[in-house]
Amino acid sequence: MKIEIIQQPSETFPFALIYKPKALASAPITEDDKDNAFFQAAEMFPQLLSVQGRKAIEHGLLHRLDTATDGLLLIAASQEFYDYMICEQEEGRFIKYYRARCQLQADNCRELGGFPEEGAAVSDWLPNPPAPKAIFHHVKISSYFRSYGKGGKEVRPVTEKSGPAALKKVGKLKLYTTEICSLEKEDKVLKVECRISQGFRHQVRCHLAWTGLPIINDPLYNAKSLGSAEPLQFTASAIEFINPKDGKLFRGEI
Repeated sequence: MKIEIIQQPSETFPFALIYKPKALASAPITEDDKDNAFFQAAEMFPQLLSVQGRKAIEHGLLHRLDTATDGLLLIAASQEFYDYMICEQEEGRFIKYYRARCQLQADNCRELGGFPEEGAAVSDWLPNPPAPKAIFHHVKISSYFRSYGKGGKEVRPVTEKSGPAALKKVGKLKLYTTEICSLEKEDKVLKVECRISQGFRHQVRCHLAWTGLPIINDPLYNAKSLGSAEPLQFTASAIEFINPKDGKLFRGEI
């Protein structure tokens, strides 16, 4: 599992943009962990190690992907660029795009697929999703998030209508939005492109399942994929931000 270099660091581009394959972790867990995308990038470009990030062992890594997700990762090659991008991210100006292949559901989307264990029941713990008919149009999906399941390995959406029990499970009341940009129907599969400006762990995967579009082979958010060994049909496909070195919009994509 080797990364691919999309953009190498230079004076004009003070960052490394890499492609991370599925099944490879984004970041190290310990200082001597070498089985991750950041370590591979730092071996090629040692200047990445000079950046001090929020987590010392992650240096200038500006975001992460789930191990099961492939796609683009951005790593700062200078402290100036890292600090700039953190501000851009907080202001919602670091845009990330994702492609997914989703199972097309019937009207009762929860009963035929979506979150495992909860089935078709709608309770205080899981608010009503956006109307299924809305998924065939440009739509924005917004919610807070709370940890869920054994060890908090999953997340679930929370809204003001979720009730006090669920709202107490939310840390900071911050809304996260997933925007469905395009849809293409292909038999019983819906090819979806989404974009986010600020992300929470598993945000897009969870929001799509909540809307009734669980990603194919998602072992956490697709009831039909429990136990599946097939790869998750989800890719971080593009990023956009203003490059401070030339003031132009930089777009990296696969």
